[in-house]
Amino acid sequence: MPGKRISDLQMTKYKQLRGRHSQEAAAIKTGISVATARRIESMVSLPSQRPARHWRTRADPFGEVWEMEVVPMLQGAPTLMAVTVLEELQRRHPERFEDAVLRTLQRRIRQWRAEHGDEREIFFAQEHPPGRLGLSDFTVADELGVSIAGEVLAHRLYQFAFAHSGWRHACVVLGGESFQALTTGLQEALWMAGGVPEEHRTDSLSAAFNNLAEQEELTARYRELCAHYGLRASRNNPGVSHENGSIESRQGSLKRALDQALLLRGTREFPTIEVYGQFIAETVRRLNARCARAWEVERASLRPLPARRTVDFEEVDVRVSKFGLITVKGVLYSVPSRLTGHRLKVRLHSAHLEAWLGGVKVFECERLRGSVQTRHPKRIDWRHMLPSLRRKPGAFARWVLRDAMFPRSEYAQAWERMSKQLSERAACRLMVDLLDLADRANVVAELAGVLGSLSERDEVPDIEVLREQFAPRPTWMPVVQVVLPAAAVYDELLEAA
Repeated sequence: MPGKRISDLQMTKYKQLRGRHSQEAAAIKTGISVATARRIESMVSLPSQRPARHWRTRADPFGEVWEMEVVPMLQGAPTLMAVTVLEELQRRHPERFEDAVLRTLQRRIRQWRAEHGDEREIFFAQEHPPGRLGLSDFTVADELGVSIAGEVLAHRLYQFAFAHSGWRHACVVLGGESFQALTTGLQEALWMAGGVPEEHRTDSLSAAFNNLAEQEELTARYRELCAHYGLRASRNNPGVSHENGSIESRQGSLKRALDQALLLRGTREFPTIEVYGQFIAETVRRLNARCARAWEVERASLRPLPARRTVDFEEVDVRVSKFGLITVKGVLYSVPSRLTGHRLKVRLHSAHLEAWLGGVKVFECERLRGSVQTRHPKRIDWRHMLPSLRRKPGAFARWVLRDAMFPRSEYAQAWERMSKQLSERAACRLMVDLLDLADRANVVAELAGVLGSLSERDEVPDIEVLREQFAPRPTWMPVVQVVLPAAAVYDELLEAA
């Protein structure tokens, strides 16, 4: 196989060094082999002045079948691979073509396509003036292996970047590429940047575009969002990711930077999602420090922000059922029992939801989403149900949402043991008393530890012993007696003065 051609500079440098060094030393300093050095010592002309070889050193193994068989195959199917063509020739002509001629066939097909093949797509490098283009995109970040409080976090990252400077903003997204995630991330980025670009580009986000078969138009909410900030919305063609290359390439660099930062951190475990978000923000800050000079130029070209942000949530109306539950987007949530029968306005944010009644926020919790494993998830807060269970403890045994009521797995194990060893009425009363004790004394974790120890010994909890153990200690106040002096003492002080 031919190697890399010797350049004129290498030949000139070798001959200069040859006068002061041996042949082997001069060849090493020039970066050529000793065999090449022996060959060029007798050469008079430079390599660029020698005519290129245009003759073959061996017979063409495909000379007889090229025009009659190979070319028709390539014309009929231009994307055929050389290995496929070789396998077909071996089938037609057994024991004629060996596997070793594959490289020769690849070179010949490449040459034929350069002379007779179809026109190929050309990429046009773009110049991005400062302040003109901002881009948004989502990327799945499960490969980072991040876990929150011991559970693996399935999540995406939203990233916004300016095409000119490369300044970026990133945040965690739980769930899919929703409108709430897009508008929350975009508004955070714009207000952190302190200005607005002329154009905002995305890919085929269903949150931004109605991707119909023959018509693609902005969704109403995304149109209002762009109008509020004075942005001109655009998108790249479906399946042509390089048109969004200014953000696609930065998705890889962001995940590489996060992975390296996690390696330095020594662990991929975070106590809360907020701490993980702060970790991402710090990593992005270090990335933005690399483009500080270009960012100063672009920031001066941004248009001013509006007077306020626009809404970054979806609002739906729900009614609280007689079971103390609401259903939002296929997810069941419990709410305080005092809201039973009321109609609430629920604001769906990207990571949480808020329930409003008459302009007052009356409830807030983490937002859940369905998955392949859990199509209809439930979020039942046991404290919401506890006041009614105190009055009707017998309903606990066959309550359809009973398994979602336990604050920890130790409580569920305790219930299974009590339901086997006690009567149904006694087991229900004891379980409700345990939950009541955990709520009143605020000892959910401590009581769970005790229940776990009892489970290992296969013992039933004694509620009176536990109440004595976790009962709040009385605070003893010292008795202080204040003795007032007689008024005559003050007269004596005045006379002395």
